[in-house]
Formats: sequence, C-alpha cells, structure tokens
Amino acid sequence: MTSDEQVGWLSPDELRTFRAFNRAWEAATARLDADMERAAGLPRSYFDILWRLRRAPERSLRMSRLAEITHSKSSRITHAVGRLEADGLVRREVPPGDRRGWLAVLTDEGLRRVEQAAPVYAASVREHVLGPLTGQARDQLTAIGETLLARLDPEALPGAPDKEERT
Repeated sequence: MTSDEQVGWLSPDELRTFRAFNRAWEAATARLDADMERAAGLPRSYFDILWRLRRAPERSLRMSRLAEITHSKSSRITHAVGRLEADGLVRREVPPGDRRGWLAVLTDEGLRRVEQAAPVYAASVREHVLGPLTGQARDQLTAIGETLLARLDPEALPGAPDKEERT
C-alpha cells in the first residue's frame, strides 16, 4: 500500500477509472451542449426541462418537483423557467386549489420547439456517445450506469415508477 492510499487517496487504478469516466462524460456533455445550442438554439439543460414537461401529465410540473427531477436548485429552475417563459415556451400557473407553489406548464410553442430539438439531441447522443461504442461496450455501459443508479438514485432505474408521474 502506498502512502497516498494510506491517507485515503485513490489508488492509481481507481484514479484512472474515475478520470476516464468523468472526463469522457464531461467531454460528451460539452459536445451535446454545443450541438444543442448550434442546431436547436437551446441549452441542453433547457431542452431537459422542456422534455420533462412534455412527458408530464397535462404538460405541467410543480417548480419544486422540476428542480428535484433535474437535480437543480430551486433558484436555477426559477431562472431557467423565467427565460423559457420569456421565450413563450413555458408559462407559470398557480395550481388550482393550491396556492403554495407554482406549476411550470409547457406551451404549444414549447411543445413544437422541444419536438423540433429532439432529433438534434438524439443525433448528437448517437454521434458522441453511442456511435463510438460496440454493442458489447454499450451493454457494459448500460450495466455500469444501472449499477451506479441502483446505489445513487434507485428511482431512476428502468422499471421504477416514472418520477415525472409521481407528483
């Protein structure tokens, strides 16, 4: 055991594994971000918000729930929804009979825009993440992702109740 390992640092193999995963994901998301901005005029994070609203019942979610499922702080969601609202893609409403919070509601224009952006996102994912991998590597990546999710966010696993629908 090296002195670094004795003080609780990562071993060289552990560090190599984590760096490869982390740097690859950072590089991939940078490419996805650039493609979404260039081709769809939307930051990937805004696309994510619109996509989740598109899938939600009545195309609406509580702002607090939207923050939770996007792993964002409430202030970031408030800012993002404000920008999307200014562009006419989302509107905010008070839930009927419940004045404790706000709903983010996908507008018809927002629906059109997210459906227009979806093929750009899919092509970017295929080009930068899935395309370079063999079928076996994809299976391994799926197994790795599901293993990590089982530990970190079990509700996000396939077959778990859809988070958007459990509001």
